[in-house]
Amino acid sequence: MPRSLPVQEIARPLCYRARKGTRNAGVRAKEKKMRMRVTFLPCAIVLSAMLAGMSAGQAQDYPTRPVTVISPAAAGNSPDVAMRIVADRLSQIWKQQVVVINRPGAGGLIALQAAAALEKDGYSLYMTQASTYTVLPIEQEGKLPVNLQTAFAPIGMIGEQPIALAVNKDVPVSDVAQLITLANSTPSGMLFGATNRGGQSHLTGELFRERARANITFVHAAGAAVSLNDVIAGRIPIMFEGLAGLAPGLQGGAMKLLGVAAPKRLPNLPDLPAIEETVPGVVSSGWMILMAPAGTPEPIVEKINADLRKVVAMPDVQERLLPMGTHTRDLTPAETSEFMRGEERLWWPIVRHLNQAAGAPAR
Repeated sequence: MPRSLPVQEIARPLCYRARKGTRNAGVRAKEKKMRMRVTFLPCAIVLSAMLAGMSAGQAQDYPTRPVTVISPAAAGNSPDVAMRIVADRLSQIWKQQVVVINRPGAGGLIALQAAAALEKDGYSLYMTQASTYTVLPIEQEGKLPVNLQTAFAPIGMIGEQPIALAVNKDVPVSDVAQLITLANSTPSGMLFGATNRGGQSHLTGELFRERARANITFVHAAGAAVSLNDVIAGRIPIMFEGLAGLAPGLQGGAMKLLGVAAPKRLPNLPDLPAIEETVPGVVSSGWMILMAPAGTPEPIVEKINADLRKVVAMPDVQERLLPMGTHTRDLTPAETSEFMRGEERLWWPIVRHLNQAAGAPAR
């Protein structure tokens, strides 16, 4: 079998011819100054073209071995299930296994620490979530193993779970406007629950409070189940949470939906108003985005993006995601990056304010 030559060996004859041409031109002083440029410019052009060709070739053949995805989601929760649904279909397209490795805990910090050491070859990817991306850079400012905004290249969106607004069935309101009026006419205001402090549902409640100028206050609880039970029992009147998380209270009739923090009404729930119809700017979701280490060849990033977009557009994939409240978006890497920059501008000021405040009232 012929030996595979490295790029440098293939390019050497071309570079030598370039150098030989310069020797024949003489050794005058001006020519000496130009010699390095004349010698190395052809070499640089040749090498750049070859490396670009190799990257394109690698992308065409990609992947040739299993791909791993580091995930901050706990095994079995809805972001994890969504990631595995997508990973399964990518495995079928690529004819290579896509292995999801869960590294939950510390608000996503454990997964980020694992992702910081990934190779830049397209075979080691990282899934980030909304709360990780928007909260960690502020809460752990100067302490993270990498800069989240520069260490990874966005590939595309796996899915997003719009946050919904619900109230206990006995709260005497039927829409968002009535809730704001009730909260502002109550001397002590009203309380709202969410999954956890600093999570996307909590941040959504704070965004709503700010944009609606509503007299509502977050009550910290030991997890989503406790908060949900408090709303069902009437101890807390309001809750912000993903639709799947609210399902137990809604199905039993103990809670009622008032709106969803989506840009427009959801196709599968056309009668549920978007909160933005009443309070402009209240758009929030728990999103999941696939990323690669910065420096991963761009053709490989584009290849993964193209296949990811094929998967999330599949009707049967959407049918499996919708019951979890997960919706999909068709985004290019550039559009994904733009979306993430917008999330930074929206959430970072709110997170900074929360960190500077005394803290949420204890339960």
